Amino acid sequence: MTTLAGLPAFLAYFAVALVLTALYLATYLTATAHREIALVRAGNLAAALALGGSLLGYAIPLSAAIRYSGSLLDAVVWGLVALVVQVVIYWLMRPLLPNLSRRIDEGETAPAVLLGAASLAGGLLNAACMSY
Repeated sequence: MTTLAGLPAFLAYFAVALVLTALYLATYLTATAHREIALVRAGNLAAALALGGSLLGYAIPLSAAIRYSGSLLDAVVWGLVALVVQVVIYWLMRPLLPNLSRRIDEGETAPAVLLGAASLAGGLLNAACMSY
């Protein structure tokens, strides 16, 4: 049964990834001025695009952190770095897109798509930088 020898490590990394992703969502949802979950539940496509891009922008470097880390603690530290990077991307986009939160509240998809794309681009660059 050597094929299952890695199962404990898989479970540990997967559990940590779920916790870090939940922490990311809680942090990001607090950092933004609009209420994404309520907007998505109400059918706001703009909020779904922005939040979805952000979530993928976080998951990409988190997966790189897990892949390239030497230990579970290493993965956690780099996962936290990825969290900070994604929040910074949101704050950097706010001055470029005036009234960003209001526009997402109102369902404007153009700024939401750009925010989501910036989150994805930041996540890809973040992941690449972790592959040292």
